[in-house]
Amino acid sequence: MAVVKRAWIPLVVVVLVALAGFAVYRLHGVFGARVAASAVGARADDIKPFNPKHVTMEVFGPAGSVADINYLDVDAVPQRVDGTRLPWTYSVATTAPAVSVNVVAQGDDDNIGCRIIVNGDIKAQRTMAGIHPQTFCLVKSA
Repeated sequence: MAVVKRAWIPLVVVVLVALAGFAVYRLHGVFGARVAASAVGARADDIKPFNPKHVTMEVFGPAGSVADINYLDVDAVPQRVDGTRLPWTYSVATTAPAVSVNVVAQGDDDNIGCRIIVNGDIKAQRTMAGIHPQTFCLVKSA
């Protein structure tokens, strides 16, 4: 009996902790805390091409003429092509919401032209004539 007199408080504490733990466990089940969360599909931040833009840059001139061409690609990275035969074409498809493209060309003949086409529509076109003519075409937002 002496043991019961000294151990009744720790025994009550153990019983109360067990009851509280069981109550918390049951409440988690009621409110759905044990349900595993799942992601939708493979990756939620994957960009799916929904309406790609087809961008084509062209430089043209008399057959057999040569030109030095500088252009910005669809990622706005400067590119350079030296001594290429005309006609020259660069085509790419992108899903970027806005594209800024630019082409500058200088030829060795008496005329040269450039054209930027976006989704089949001519957005910029220019032709120059003269000795070693230079031309440019720019589309700020395609």
